[in-house]
Amino acid sequence: MKRLYPDIAAYHSGYLKTDSHHEIYYEQSGNPDGIPVVYLHGGPGAGLSPNYRCFFDSSRYRIIGFEQRGCGRSRPFGDLRQNTTQDLLADICRLRKHLNIDKWVVFGGSWGTTLGLLYAMDEPEAVFGLILRGIFLGRQEDIDWFVSEQGGGAIFFPEYFKKFAHGISSPVTSSSILHAYSEIFASENEVNKLAALKRWYCWEERLSRLVLPVGTGELTAQYPIHLVTGLALLECHYLMHNCFIEENYIMQNIHRLAHLPAILIHGRYDMVCRPNSAYLLHQAWPNSRLQMVPDAGHSTSEPGIGYALCRATRDMARFIKEQQ
Repeated sequence: MKRLYPDIAAYHSGYLKTDSHHEIYYEQSGNPDGIPVVYLHGGPGAGLSPNYRCFFDSSRYRIIGFEQRGCGRSRPFGDLRQNTTQDLLADICRLRKHLNIDKWVVFGGSWGTTLGLLYAMDEPEAVFGLILRGIFLGRQEDIDWFVSEQGGGAIFFPEYFKKFAHGISSPVTSSSILHAYSEIFASENEVNKLAALKRWYCWEERLSRLVLPVGTGELTAQYPIHLVTGLALLECHYLMHNCFIEENYIMQNIHRLAHLPAILIHGRYDMVCRPNSAYLLHQAWPNSRLQMVPDAGHSTSEPGIGYALCRATRDMARFIKEQQ
């Protein structure tokens, strides 16, 4: 399949109250009687991308997208209180029950793969199968890959890493990076804070694709401040706390998902998430299928990734129909 599905509008949206002061924005699209699929966005803090529905056949799927605590249209924006992985997992469970869904497909990208795997371990009986793109296992080595001078991004994009690590003394470890940014984000110096938010966002953007459109990935580019703030604040918050999970928790518990089918998609040149993480997960999960996209990095905007996701949702729908 060499095209994306047509974009569509949501037929319903609303806010879900949580067990705290947070309210979660969610929306539904596609066929109300179709196969339910929950879309778990990346970041943390990225929110729903404008065209996320284009990976699904809207005649087959009931597409449920929501924006995680503190980002996008969820309220209050940028709030880090009661904002942990366990809180997000509880929100997914709460949303499924709120929408009266017995079973759904879990679709996650990047940080969304971490959430998807953890959620499926908590509620395996509520999952048809998983489609995961850009595997992030939340280990220290995965964090180091993204934000240390020994990581893949720093090795391949040293001039961009120098800007990202501005003002941080050598050796530049993931710990020193995260502590420095966390202090700036918590400060009252709005000028320094905005500059740091933008540096973080530009680093993520530069690593996400093999080739960036002209004018993007630079500090001088204009970006929506809402998106920049949500991504940088929440990503730093979660990485600072090792994603609020025990070291190597996912791989140590992957046997709990052995019975569930999974389609894993990863760009061969992904500088945000380690490609060998996808291979390791696949090796430990006999019921999974792995596709390494040869001409892609991390982003769904790269054609090879987008096409692979469309094929995956088509194949998963066929599999579910055969099982029913």
